[in-house]
Amino acid sequence: MKPEKDAIGSLGQGQGQGQGRAQRSDPTPPSDGDPWDVRRAELLISSLKGVLSARVVASHDGEISEIHVLAEAEPTAKQVVRNVESALLAQLGVKVDHRKISVAQTAEVLPIEAMEERVALETARKRSVVFRGVEVTPTKGTDRVAVTVTLEHGGKELTAVEDAGDAPKMRVLAAARAAVGILDRLMQDGTVDLAGANLLEAFDASVVLVGLHVLEKRETRLNVGSCVIRGSAEQAAVLAVLDASNRRIGPT
Repeated sequence: MKPEKDAIGSLGQGQGQGQGRAQRSDPTPPSDGDPWDVRRAELLISSLKGVLSARVVASHDGEISEIHVLAEAEPTAKQVVRNVESALLAQLGVKVDHRKISVAQTAEVLPIEAMEERVALETARKRSVVFRGVEVTPTKGTDRVAVTVTLEHGGKELTAVEDAGDAPKMRVLAAARAAVGILDRLMQDGTVDLAGANLLEAFDASVVLVGLHVLEKRETRLNVGSCVIRGSAEQAAVLAVLDASNRRIGPT
């Protein structure tokens, strides 16, 4: 049986005269190829489950002084250390004290471009206004209805109610007014008002067309939006208002 290695956690103890040779830690590979063992150890550790990257630091006498591992949230840091110890011993015949292994864990590592894109999408999501619902409730004993519109912005739901006569065009106008009212509340600078809402027939389809008067930085402009009626006309009116708001108004 071969005796156990005298140097615990040492690399570069190769064949023949190379046995026991000091391990260089500088980045320039010497001719005898000692740093290749360090690189092999790093590649081996990086191949383990949950490991994103690894760095092995060796002393001048060839002994491993530090191992730094960047790993995912799973498995646990303790398990990562055990995996590193076992892999080095089984594959390279190197025994390392677990106290020399440090593990940093992260939930996710993304390229900087992906991180910037995610931040941009998250910012856009917070700025956007999302349709959540519209409800038409008859007023008891009258020919009128209450039109309730619910939109979402920044994770919060906002509601507005408009009273209208119980007729298709009046309900559409009320739904558009309610939606515009919410947008006006969200605007930090300027104001928005409903210019009008019409029911149209175009290209063999029923369409709601709305116009918005927008006042920003002392300038007034007309934004126009439209939506084909696929559900209710009131819903199409709200979506047409949001379509018009995409012409650049709303919260910043």
